[in-house]
Amino acid sequence: MSMIRTGLENLAKSPPACLEGKRLGLLCNPASVDSRLTHARDILYQIYGNGLAALFSPQHGLYAEKQDNMVESEDLYDPELAIPVFSLYGKTRRPTGEMMDLIDVLIVDMIDVGTRVYTFVTTLAYCLEEAKKRDITVVVLDRPNPTGGIQVEGNCLKAAYTSFVGRYPVPMRHGLTIGEYAGWINTHFSIGCNLEVIPMQGWRRSMYYRDTGLFWVAPSPNLPTPESALVYPGQVIWEGTNISEGRGTTQPFELFGAPFLDTDRILSFMGGNRLEGCTLRPAVFEPTSNKWKGTPCRGFQLHVTDPARYKPYETSLKLLAAILFHHKDRFEWKTPPYEYEFETLPIDLILGDGELRQKIEAGGNVTEMLRKCRPEIDSFIECSRPFRLYE
Repeated sequence: MSMIRTGLENLAKSPPACLEGKRLGLLCNPASVDSRLTHARDILYQIYGNGLAALFSPQHGLYAEKQDNMVESEDLYDPELAIPVFSLYGKTRRPTGEMMDLIDVLIVDMIDVGTRVYTFVTTLAYCLEEAKKRDITVVVLDRPNPTGGIQVEGNCLKAAYTSFVGRYPVPMRHGLTIGEYAGWINTHFSIGCNLEVIPMQGWRRSMYYRDTGLFWVAPSPNLPTPESALVYPGQVIWEGTNISEGRGTTQPFELFGAPFLDTDRILSFMGGNRLEGCTLRPAVFEPTSNKWKGTPCRGFQLHVTDPARYKPYETSLKLLAAILFHHKDRFEWKTPPYEYEFETLPIDLILGDGELRQKIEAGGNVTEMLRKCRPEIDSFIECSRPFRLYE
């Protein structure tokens, strides 16, 4: 049994008076479960009955069944509860007035993977903004950050690269729980929504997901394990390239490669296969879908050996530099569209800064580039510190 009590379980243990007699909406997906794997929908129905008036789903759908980016979900109907299910990754990515008219309070129960480009936090921001316009309360049920709550890593997003995969000037790996993130953006960016965060009990910032004792339920199809979530803040960069990020295999984001990769040359560039906090194991895989479908790819599986020392973003950028150095002739940047942006290079949206891509192309030193980002990281940590709920 887990020693962690999530925000959902704390709500169930002491239902807040502010929810009594209100029409409730729930933004959720399959990972919205308690430590016994009972879904938030069922828990809220047990407590509030017909007070549960609508469900909302983020990217990948209510059942996390949609595989890829820009694969939209339709609105559904929950036949058991006789209530609508509104997709916030379909005809609209913001809750509309028609949707919000059905509720007085929106409860958000989603696990975020601690990464700027993971779209759930953008959906959360849109919900806060639309709720503010209509005087609707938002209650965020907090959950662990699978990548831990201590390490903060990467460059902060530049305003010119704002998109659905990056709304605010945060580092790639931000180190906040979804409840902390909600509190910070609501105040720091003057959203001003009536927000309540129901915190966890027992979670510590030094914990990674395997330390929590909680079951892992994939929040999206290509994060099947806590390990895939741990490498994601770095390995997501391959989405902006013709290198497979392992989609169409059983180990997405842990596996990466392409038919043309020379693994010996890459390892030589990296100084061997044992990197800080991780090991690169040469591998061959054949994706059943997505990039290089049906074609054997040479590459690596990334094995995290010490999560506290592992820097996913820096590691993956160094691997990108190695591939650019040795395979300029075959390597390609993915072209738009990417997450509803039709002009900007996907890699620039992912990195949140076009200059960073240009410096890596020019053979710049990745460690030095990220060292220069340290002041903006420190500034982010300072301004978000008051919203940390766990020390």
